[in-house]
Amino acid sequence: MEFLSSPSSSSLNGHNAPSNGLPPPIQNQQNHPYDSVVVSSPPTTNGYSHRPFNVHNEEIIHHLYHAGFQTGHYADTILNVHQNSYRLHAIILSRSPFLAHLMSTSPPTSGQRVIYVQLDNEPEVTQEGFVIALGYLYSAVSLNLIRPENSRGVLAAGCLLGGMDDLCAYAYESCRQSINLETIHEWLEFVDNIPGSDGSFSPEQQTLTPVFGQYARKLRDDVFHFLVDTLPNALEVNSPAISESGSSQGRSGRGTLLQIFSLVPFDMFKAAVESPAFQIGSDQSRFKFAKDAIELRKKGIARGRGAEETVVLAFGGSDMGESAVHVTRKIRKRPLWKVHS
Repeated sequence: MEFLSSPSSSSLNGHNAPSNGLPPPIQNQQNHPYDSVVVSSPPTTNGYSHRPFNVHNEEIIHHLYHAGFQTGHYADTILNVHQNSYRLHAIILSRSPFLAHLMSTSPPTSGQRVIYVQLDNEPEVTQEGFVIALGYLYSAVSLNLIRPENSRGVLAAGCLLGGMDDLCAYAYESCRQSINLETIHEWLEFVDNIPGSDGSFSPEQQTLTPVFGQYARKLRDDVFHFLVDTLPNALEVNSPAISESGSSQGRSGRGTLLQIFSLVPFDMFKAAVESPAFQIGSDQSRFKFAKDAIELRKKGIARGRGAEETVVLAFGGSDMGESAVHVTRKIRKRPLWKVHS
């Protein structure tokens, strides 16, 4: 998808393509809980439409989206973001608390207001995601542009702009459904920037996720559920028979699970291994799995972090409803050097 920053005589709203540089809305999305948001014609009875003003409202929204957002006709506000300019309308932009505040601090000059959205500190807000969120201010048809590949950028943009709960809920659901074996590595990188259960960050973490608000913790919980429940089932390593038999299928699935767990942030790794929901066989199997994963982690995510990860097996703990496997991390003490005078 290409976005152009310099307008031409044949461009629409500063772009050589419709929809502010976006392709036409996708009409064939399936299996999404928000599919019903696609605007449709009202039902008919005896040849007459129910609530005829609904059709009128739809026509207005269509006109606003096409003439207002896609082509930028009658614009009174120039919005600059990501080196692109968009000819938009203050009355529509004011639906966003973020943009309303920005406009209130940027009085119009020469008949048009010019505002600048700085996203240097918001790397999760992508160019595509921001434009989809802008389009949503004009019409819910923008929801049809959300795909698994861009949903996180849309969610970040929606949370930043505010006033678009439905868009955020739709984008979040698309994010949740996109967590799978192929994407888990990038999701692990994402959750590594989310505070732990106590709200604290490790020294290695960067605060890149505040823009997501409540959705950051929801996505973290979704990744945790995938690691503990969905993934072992998908890899077929949750059966005691497979775990103990050492079959080729079991070994292959276990190896994949080990590689993934070697990349999991420590707090989530500890919680997952100790979780009763993490069923990969007996306590001894889970202990051996954690031990093997820690060995891999020493060569990767845990290397050079000044801490030593260990796992212990507490016999009888599972009989009392507690985890028999415990993972700990100790900070290595720096050696003290004796200075001779």
